[in-house]
Amino acid sequence: MSRKIRVIVVDDSALVRSLLSEIINRQRDMECIGTANDPLVAREMIRELDPDVITLDVEMPRMDGIDFLGRLMRLRPTPVVMISTLTERGAEVTMKALELGAVDFVAKPRVGLASGLNDLAAQIVDKIRVAAVAQVRRAPVRDAGPASSVVGGTPVHHAVPAAGLLGRLSTEKLICIGASTGGTEAIKEVLVQMPADSPAIVITQHMPPGFTTSFAARLNGLCQIIVKEAVNGERILPGHAYIAPGGTQFHVARSGANYVAVVDDGPPVNRHKPSVEVLFKSAAAVVGRNAFGIMLTGMGNDGAVAMREMKDAGSYNYVQDEATCIVFGMPREAIAHGAADEVLPLGQIAPALIARLRGTTDRLHHRI
Repeated sequence: MSRKIRVIVVDDSALVRSLLSEIINRQRDMECIGTANDPLVAREMIRELDPDVITLDVEMPRMDGIDFLGRLMRLRPTPVVMISTLTERGAEVTMKALELGAVDFVAKPRVGLASGLNDLAAQIVDKIRVAAVAQVRRAPVRDAGPASSVVGGTPVHHAVPAAGLLGRLSTEKLICIGASTGGTEAIKEVLVQMPADSPAIVITQHMPPGFTTSFAARLNGLCQIIVKEAVNGERILPGHAYIAPGGTQFHVARSGANYVAVVDDGPPVNRHKPSVEVLFKSAAAVVGRNAFGIMLTGMGNDGAVAMREMKDAGSYNYVQDEATCIVFGMPREAIAHGAADEVLPLGQIAPALIARLRGTTDRLHHRI
């Protein structure tokens, strides 16, 4: 039998520590090798026990989880699953944690903690399993210079200004992005490079309710395009990116000459809500050869079949390569289904897309 995944639980709540260690120890393939009530205790424990994965409470006394995570990723990179509170502040802190290198997060309930955590048991252990195989690298020491981060081992520098304006471009074009584990930073890396007159962008990132609002707000403050949560029935406009709200299904439809957002309470697809499959399938049906597909880091196979449908309908598709993925699951499946036109490192996807869009603009000008 292969070695068990060794987990350390760091949480200031004795109840949460007890529940998480019990949930972990119930699994055949993992064990809780230690618990700590604050990061200072955890630091010594991590040094001594060398865990495969750490679960870390976002908000703790003495040293908060974010400060600790930042130090950990600089000095001793270890896969971390954050345990977050489902509050506005909790969501903002979680976005920061993902930026610093946490692999994923679980939103703990605000009431009924014991029953709530047990209800989330399957999700918690799934995320620990994913974290155990994730590519986590040493974070760069940040200085006052351009912001940078590490994605799957590749330093990503966000000093890259967004490209110059694309000029006249058909409003029929639509860019469709799907992502899961590691996707929040990967999506950011693509969007910060897009010019203000980019074609409309629609995005499904696997995320629970309550967190996509903070995610969209954070991106909106970093990008030249406007980034927002999608609202049912709204017109999808160039220069905007629309993110599927957590806990809903999101797809695109046509209304005359326009694309519109459809956000509904449809069932999970591939166990996900929102699901990349739902978004990409709609793009294959209503956008056709005017679509560009982008599959980024993530566990599982959500969206792979529909991305092939997009390609068969005439789209041009980019897939993130293994070296820059946190988890090379969804991209691997997309490639296996023959859905990829180009497989590229994360930092090259936006430039390649922009170059292709410029080529489209040039052809449009030649026809006029």
